Amino acid sequence: MDKPKETPPLPSPPPSLLRHVVNLDTTLSQSIHTLCQPVIPRAVLKLLEITGDGRLWFPVSLSFILSPVSLHSSTLYSFSLSLLLGLLTDILFIGLLKHLIRRQRPHYNPAMGTTIPVDHWSFPSGHSSRVFFIASLFSLSISAIGEGIDQLRFRDQAIVDRWIGGQDSGEVVAVMLVLVWIWSLLTSISRVLLGRHFVLDVVAGAFVGVFNGAIVHRFLKF
Repeated sequence: MDKPKETPPLPSPPPSLLRHVVNLDTTLSQSIHTLCQPVIPRAVLKLLEITGDGRLWFPVSLSFILSPVSLHSSTLYSFSLSLLLGLLTDILFIGLLKHLIRRQRPHYNPAMGTTIPVDHWSFPSGHSSRVFFIASLFSLSISAIGEGIDQLRFRDQAIVDRWIGGQDSGEVVAVMLVLVWIWSLLTSISRVLLGRHFVLDVVAGAFVGVFNGAIVHRFLKF
C-alpha cells in the first residue's frame, strides 16, 4: 500500500513592511549607539538626560509661575501656565501612545544607573516629546516673551537688569530661542546614544512634542 504523499510545508509569509522598518531602525540605532560610545563622554549624555526629565521640569514650571518674574508680568505668567499645562498634556499623549504600541526598549540598553525608568515602553520617546514641546512653545510665544520682558522692565527694571542688563529684550529672546532648539536636538540625540530609545522613537517623540506645542499655544492660552 502506497504511503500518502506528505504535503510540503507552506512557505512562511514574507516579513511585512512594518517589520522591515522596525528591523532597520533597530540595526541603525544600535550602530549609532555602538559607534558613539567611545567618542562622547557618558557624563555629558547623562546631563542632557537629566535636563529633559519631567521630574525636573514640573517643579521648574511651578517655581516659574510663582516667581516674582511671572507675577510682575501677565504675559510671562500666561506663558509659564501654558508651559505647565503642556507638560501635563505631554504625559497624556506619550502615555497613551506607549500603552497602545508597547514597543520594548532596546535590548542593548545599559543599566539605567541612577536614572529610574518611568515605564518599560520605548515608542515614542518622552524626553524628545518634552523638549520639542518646550522649544515649540517657546518659538510660538517668542513675541509674547519679549513683550513680557518689556512689561517687567517697566514695572521693576532692577529684576531685568539683574539678568540681561540693558540689552534689547528681542535680541535676548532670539538668542534664548536658538539655545533652546540646540538643547532639544542634543537631548533627543542623547536618547539614542545612551541606548534608551531607537531612532524612530525619538523622531516620533519630536513630532508629538511639536504637535503638543501647537495645541497648547492655540487652545490653552490664558
